[in-house]
Amino acid sequence: MSHPSKKTAVVLFQLGGPDSLEAVEPFLYNLFMDPDIIDFPLSFLFRQSLAKLISSKRGLKVQENYKLIGGKSPILELTQQQANGLKSQLRSNGIDVSVFIAMRYWNPLTAFVVQQIKAEGFEQVILLPLYPQFSKATTYSSINEWNREVRKQELNIPTQIVCCYPNHPSLIEAIVDRINQTLIRFQNISPENIDLVFSAHGVPVKYIKMGDPYQMQIEETVRAVIEKGKWKSRHILCYQSKVGPMRWLEPSLLNTIEQLSSSSRRHLMIVPIAFVTDHIETLHEINIEVRAHAMKCGIRQFELMPALNAHQKFIECLTDLVKAYLNEPPNPQTCSLLWKQSPIRPKPKLCKALSFQN
Repeated sequence: MSHPSKKTAVVLFQLGGPDSLEAVEPFLYNLFMDPDIIDFPLSFLFRQSLAKLISSKRGLKVQENYKLIGGKSPILELTQQQANGLKSQLRSNGIDVSVFIAMRYWNPLTAFVVQQIKAEGFEQVILLPLYPQFSKATTYSSINEWNREVRKQELNIPTQIVCCYPNHPSLIEAIVDRINQTLIRFQNISPENIDLVFSAHGVPVKYIKMGDPYQMQIEETVRAVIEKGKWKSRHILCYQSKVGPMRWLEPSLLNTIEQLSSSSRRHLMIVPIAFVTDHIETLHEINIEVRAHAMKCGIRQFELMPALNAHQKFIECLTDLVKAYLNEPPNPQTCSLLWKQSPIRPKPKLCKALSFQN
């Protein structure tokens, strides 16, 4: 077993989710306390009271949703499987590192992970978001939280950030395989009569106008998947999970289903293109709420592709990313293909965007 030249910690960034019904309201509070989520002029004056109001108002309803998927989020257990798979795959490649999970809104929180890394004397860190496509609301928020805790706890060690990997070949292969396995459920249905509905979590349009590359990278992932899959089925990209009155990316998943139904399309597969781990937005929002809506609209067969979770090809993707960052110094010039100049973009010296050619 070989070791990197420095004692290395790999930190997986993920959203997190409540581990009990009692944790739902404090989870929501943490979510709406995020300055990268609640972000408007003078919002710092109202953020805490607004977070308390929203979390208490929505808490009971969201608890009911979690009851329908087992009483808690499965995201920690599934992320732990990904972490274990990554560590095992790296060890099989002769690389010994420690892998940590830092959840943004619930345990294990970033503060706890920074404390562990400092206490155990690590000499370098690779931050690896479980968000293939970069957005202010996800990767950037996690980086900001990491930096806040690092300053607070005075952890001063070399740190590299994997900012995004929207078209990594192994990621694309994993999604294509998941789609192929799900297509088997459409027995005796011609591929031309099946619609592949790619659904990504929405973000406010103002983020995109500020330079957030999320929409561009989502479209790139879909493009690469369709090119690799070579299916005869039609496909469409839409967005879900809109919150609040602001204009969000369109078309919405619900409107897309309504339009497909009105065009006499009856067989749909939903592909959660931005979620690598199953959680409330796949297991409840899509598989329960959206499914019920689709059936009311006249859809005959509605199938949900499982998230990648611990798919071997996805683990290979994560492994390849870690190996690349262990072997090569960050190169800010590689960002030019994926980033627009914007106030929400990570500092180039902390960013290495890998643009893969299929």
